Amino acid sequence: MTTVTPDTDVRADPPPPKRKRFKMENWWGVLWVLPSILAVMVFVYGFIIWTARVSVSAWKGLTPDYTYVGAQNFVNLASDKRFHIDVTNTIIFTLVFVLGCLLIGLGLAILLDKGIRAEGFYRSLFLFPMAISFIVTGVVWRWLMNPAQGDRLSGLNLLFHNLHLDFLVNSWYATPTWGIAAVAIGAVWQMSGYTMALYLAGLRAVPEALREAARVDGATEFQLYRRVIMPLLWPVTLAAVIILGHSSLKVFDLIIAMVGKQIALDVPSIYMWTTTFDGFFFGRGAAIGMVLLVSVAVLVIPYLWYSLRQESEG
Repeated sequence: MTTVTPDTDVRADPPPPKRKRFKMENWWGVLWVLPSILAVMVFVYGFIIWTARVSVSAWKGLTPDYTYVGAQNFVNLASDKRFHIDVTNTIIFTLVFVLGCLLIGLGLAILLDKGIRAEGFYRSLFLFPMAISFIVTGVVWRWLMNPAQGDRLSGLNLLFHNLHLDFLVNSWYATPTWGIAAVAIGAVWQMSGYTMALYLAGLRAVPEALREAARVDGATEFQLYRRVIMPLLWPVTLAAVIILGHSSLKVFDLIIAMVGKQIALDVPSIYMWTTTFDGFFFGRGAAIGMVLLVSVAVLVIPYLWYSLRQESEG
């Protein structure tokens, strides 16, 4: 008689994973980046903490005064008419700047994506303004928009006069609204090439088979871009809006180079500069700086969170 014993599934526990030793070359890597980490901690996050401390203080004048006043500096900003003008100008500048760069950049990218001759030359030509600083751009566009030099018209006003469009002459800075919009034109000229590069990379990533399939189904070129290509370019558009938007919130040098310090064309960054270094109201200036920091963070942090989430899901 054969006795059948039940099978016993005895499995040995897996050996504990070996701890990876921190090799010497890893220590060298840490040492190489350590100065950069320390510099960022001190000159970025350290100064942010110090600015936040000053923004809730009564510091006025050259003698440091860290007397705590709570949110009083921020409350004063909320009722400051000049700050209201700054916020309005920033909104107008951002709308003109971002929309202008998106439309021109997308149009240039579509043209280059068609495979025109000398594409490399035109691509470099459109990207060249990005290599110029905003100071240089401001000086050039200040001359272009200058109404007159003595008895002679100059820049774009001379062109308008020759085209019998005299109603546009001397009107660039006639009103605060159109003045800040005119300043944004210089920024659009400089950054539209960068937007073109983003869109061109996105267009080149769209499979040609997908385009051909849409054409076979009877889609026109307009429908192809509207229904197929533009939805695929949504991540590129979002990235461009974030990059351009946060740049517009911090604009300073372009406006200073073009129009100087004019309250009608003022923005928060210029107000922060004049308040802090011209008026020595360090507490209020730090409060403006914190408002700018929060504005940029509200724009950038959700995008970073969205990008990291997309990468983890992909």
